[in-house]
Parts: sequence; C-alpha cells; structure tokens
Amino acid sequence: MSCTTTSRRPAGSFRRARRATLLVLAALALGARAARAEELVVFEAASLKDAFANIAARFQAAHPGTRVVANTAGSQELRVQIEEGAHPDLFASADRRHMEALAAAKLVETPVVFACNQLVVVTRPGLDPVKTLGDLPRAERVVVGAPQVPIGAYTGQMLDNAARTYGPEFRRRVDDHIVSRELNVRQVLAKVLLGEADAAIVYASDAASVRGKVRVVPIPTALNPVAAYPIAVLRGARHAELARAFVEFVKGPTGTAALREAGFSACPQR
Repeated sequence: MSCTTTSRRPAGSFRRARRATLLVLAALALGARAARAEELVVFEAASLKDAFANIAARFQAAHPGTRVVANTAGSQELRVQIEEGAHPDLFASADRRHMEALAAAKLVETPVVFACNQLVVVTRPGLDPVKTLGDLPRAERVVVGAPQVPIGAYTGQMLDNAARTYGPEFRRRVDDHIVSRELNVRQVLAKVLLGEADAAIVYASDAASVRGKVRVVPIPTALNPVAAYPIAVLRGARHAELARAFVEFVKGPTGTAALREAGFSACPQR
C-alpha cells in the first residue's frame, strides 16, 4: 500500500513572502510618484497654446517621467505674474518687449527667438465687402488686441503702415469700427467665431487653428510687422537643466516642425 504525502509551506513563509511583495510594490509606487513629481512649468503666450501642446507631448515622450504644465495667457499677463513672484521654469512670449523687461530685471536667463509670426485679417465666411486689407474699414464690427498686448501692439504698427499706403483716413476709419480690444489673441479670434465681430486682426497661426471656420485676408508683407517669439529659462528655475533641454527641443527639428505645422514661420535673416 502506497502512501502519498503533500509538502506544505509553513504559514510564516507565506506571510514573509507576501510582506516582501508588498514592500516591493510600495517601493515601485513611490518611485513612480517621484518620477511624476518632476513637473516643468511653462508660461506661454496664448498664441502658442496649440503648438506648445504638441511640442510638450513630444518632449514628454522623449523624457519619460517629465510632465509639462502650461499656463497660457497674454504675454503681458504672464510678465506681471512673474514680476509679482510667480516662478515657472520657462517663459515664452509673443513679443520681445515683455521678455526684455524681465531680462532687464534679471528675472530670466538670456532669451532666444525660436519662431516668428505674421498678422492676417480674419472675417466671417461670406463677408464679401472685405477682400483686401484696404477694405477693412468696410467691416461694421472690428475687434483687435488691446495696446499693451503683443497682438494689439503689432496691430497698431500695421495700421500705421497701412495709413501710409491707403491714406491718412484709413486708420481713423478702421478705429471708428473697432467694437472691442481684447487681452489676448484667442479672445480676439473668438469674437469672430461667435459672430460678435465681422473682422479681426490675429496671427496667421491662430487663423490656421480654425481653418475653414473663418475667411483669411492676407496683409501685404511690406505693411506687416514681424512678430518675434523669444523664450527664456527663469533664473533659479526649479528644473533649470530640464528647462534648458526644453528650449533646445523647441529650437530643434521636432519643435520647428510642430511650429511650422501650427502656422508659425521662420524669422527673416538679418
């Protein structure tokens, strides 16, 4: 008669193995949380929102464990936030003026220009009276950026240039039809999309983001100011090396391709 015996592990062995497994899982969870904790905070001009979302996704894929957190607003608002104590890792502005003010205050490292943009007129589809820039005074309701906002400052320059071509009355006639001055370019664009304006002046990249929803009227190159976009790492940034890597990524082939896709242009050679 044969007898079969079954080997059993002592209960204490199971408890020790289970405890070891739980400790390993806890360590892995802590490591994952530590990796997620490396957040790169980017203050970005409103017109960069779509392009930088694309760039951030690609940067995160190339730098596992990094999360890019964006604060998007008008460049003048972001500048004031930094001056009042906000401390992101990076600031990307839609013009040199606000960046240079921060550089003069020694709040940022040396800025570099990474892209340029142009202005266009956008109108509601079917608004036949506005076919060229010279027709802009024929729009009943025009929306532009406020003077302290980059898009507003560029618009003022463009209208002054246009007045020298179309006559001194051109600027006055356009001003007579301005119904709103907004605090960032996306708000300017929204007025046309919502039917609250007949025409607006925005960046080419913003017009590209709503392709098919507005009609785009180009502005002659000779009258069109070049909008230069500088980026800089904040002095004393929490993740300074990672921030510098992001700047190089923006300037590199992947970032440049994403910016071109979004409607930004190369800067003119000087």
